[in-house]
Amino acid sequence: MRVAESGVRMKRAAAALLALALIGAPTLAHAAGAGGGRSELVFLGQIVVLLAAGRLIGELMQRMGQPAVMGQLIAGILLGPSVFGALWPAGQHALFPNAPEQKAMLDGVAQLGVLLLLLMTGMETDIALVRRVQRAAMSVSIAGVAVPFACGFALGEMLPDSYLPRPDLRLVTSLFLGTALSIASVKMVAMVVRDMGFMRRKVGQVIVASAIVDDTIGWVIIAITFSIALHGAVDLWSVGQAIVGTIVFLVASFTFGRRLVVRAIRWANDDLQSEAAVVTAIMVITGLLALTTHFIGVHSVLGAFVAGVLIGQSPILTRQIDAQLRGLITGLFAPVFFGVAGLHADLSILRDPHMALLAIGFVLIASVGKFGGAFIGGTLGGLKPAECLALASGMNARGSTEVIVATIGLSIGALSESLFTIIVAMAVITTLAMPPMLRWALGRLPLDDEERARLEREAFEERGFVSNLERLLVATDESPNARLAARVAGLIAGTRGMPVTVIRFDQQAELPPFAPAAGFGDHRHAPEKVVAHAARAGQKQASEPAAARGHVEVSHRAPQEPMPEAIASEARKGYDLLILGLASCSGETGGFDTQVSRAARTFTGPLAIVSARGEHISYPQDGPLDILAPITGSEISRRGLEVAVTLARATGARLTALYAPNPDGVRRASLWTEVDDAILRDAVTLADRYGVTIRTLVRRNMAPAASILRQAHAGEHNLVVMGVARRPGETLALGGVADAVLAHCDKSVVFVAS
Repeated sequence: MRVAESGVRMKRAAAALLALALIGAPTLAHAAGAGGGRSELVFLGQIVVLLAAGRLIGELMQRMGQPAVMGQLIAGILLGPSVFGALWPAGQHALFPNAPEQKAMLDGVAQLGVLLLLLMTGMETDIALVRRVQRAAMSVSIAGVAVPFACGFALGEMLPDSYLPRPDLRLVTSLFLGTALSIASVKMVAMVVRDMGFMRRKVGQVIVASAIVDDTIGWVIIAITFSIALHGAVDLWSVGQAIVGTIVFLVASFTFGRRLVVRAIRWANDDLQSEAAVVTAIMVITGLLALTTHFIGVHSVLGAFVAGVLIGQSPILTRQIDAQLRGLITGLFAPVFFGVAGLHADLSILRDPHMALLAIGFVLIASVGKFGGAFIGGTLGGLKPAECLALASGMNARGSTEVIVATIGLSIGALSESLFTIIVAMAVITTLAMPPMLRWALGRLPLDDEERARLEREAFEERGFVSNLERLLVATDESPNARLAARVAGLIAGTRGMPVTVIRFDQQAELPPFAPAAGFGDHRHAPEKVVAHAARAGQKQASEPAAARGHVEVSHRAPQEPMPEAIASEARKGYDLLILGLASCSGETGGFDTQVSRAARTFTGPLAIVSARGEHISYPQDGPLDILAPITGSEISRRGLEVAVTLARATGARLTALYAPNPDGVRRASLWTEVDDAILRDAVTLADRYGVTIRTLVRRNMAPAASILRQAHAGEHNLVVMGVARRPGETLALGGVADAVLAHCDKSVVFVAS
């Protein structure tokens, strides 16, 4: 009942505010004309009305289970000649006059919106996802593009000359129609699949991956078609240049271009102090690639799309920066673009029976062609009939992508206003029909055992500590602690493809008499080299293919400022974990050294403090590991275990979990409870998830610190990894157990503090 009442209230509010906008904006336009500042004020009125109407209708559509972007397109249709122009022609003309200079202002924002929408589409393109389901995705995409493209191309060839803007460019029109009928909307498909909770299901991944490939093929076709349209005829030499230029551009972009983009974003994030520097860098990269594709004779949208793909793969693109960029695009440029597209659509042409019949034919041909092609492709890709049905239902949504294609076709004269209106109507119909069809089809897909196990593993990993790290910061000097810390950082980063920044302070460590003097000045043992070497070793041991994780970017700094200020300055660039490897770890009177405390105080996130002891003093970067991980059942302890599991996984080291509950009287010491059992089971489950063999030990009749020290001394372990909690205060304090281990343990220690 509440949902229904909310929907009614939303409809009333939308109608009232839309009516207010429709009445107020023409008044503003007339007042501006009387005041002599017509162009600017009318432009402002247009933006206000498009934003308000698009947001309200989009909100209404979203509450009805439909894509919000369709509401923005429908808002434009309502404000155009189809509704507003039919009800009040003078008001519609006052708000949206036909004067070329006035239209150019709004069209300029809309054209920038096209590029930014393609940028966002590219950023949503998950290359790793396509790789995981590449066989099914490629077969679905090829068949799902070929069949409807052939249908659309044939339709364009059979249309009477009166329907074409330029009969001499029938080929260009046919290519645009074929692309419009064959393309799929990644955004629409991904939104519905995500809302249904199917993004991690195999069929959901195939649907999204196929839409990604569809989009990529479609934009390449559009780019080449644009080249044909520019020359006014099929010039084989020009078309060949466009095809070769496109291939060279794509190859260059996805080889050294990828590295240049990553470095540019890293530079903007790390070296520029002004606000939103990364967003500016992203805009500049998008503009440069769009201009590049334009100069090679293809449409600039291909450059914007490729820019989005490359930017989306940058390891420096944090969630905050991504949210800022998406907020700008979805809050301003998307409503304006789709509103302007709707303004160009005049649905009154459908009063003509011939045009209405043609529109119905377009929808049927597009739907049957796309549905049939995707179903055939899914069958060839080895999917079950029920999966093919869901796949075909999802691929039929064209949404915003088709509107962009149609807008480009209209702008270069390949489509007439009538064909543009029909394509927009087809986009609205197929997109609105897709969510209920896909929900129905996905609801008929039960989970099999293999997929259930994979989903449980991925959900388990998503809640983890290490799996949610994105960027590591390592503070080192030239001590064994530094090189062991660098090794730990490299092993963690290697399993995830995380970028690592090493801050190296040139402070000579006091070496123990038995530590070899050779090597400390050797560049091969520099911390950044140790990180890179350990990352490569970790990637070889991890189960996922290296391509899915990506290359580990290692950069280093040698700051001149004092250590706390240098770490604080670097930390502002965005890091998820600080790993400290400094020569002096223990303080003279107990606890941590003052230098470590000062360094830790500058970083508010999780810390890992490394102290090399025993054999790791001589061989910190390549000595064998035998890991002991104390556990208590707390979330803090579990984070330490996750790091221990990651290190064991990356090196093939032996791992032992030690459960030493704090004795609580005679009864607690003598009884075993379900809680104790659950703590050990959780440790074994965590290790099993990552394919790591773990041994569990229990010591119940002594204090935790004593249990850890005794096991570390008696066993064959050479590394203790502990999850500990940071206590508030000026001095770094991790609790009594950590202090005891720091002071008395003769084996290397990693404190994971959060």
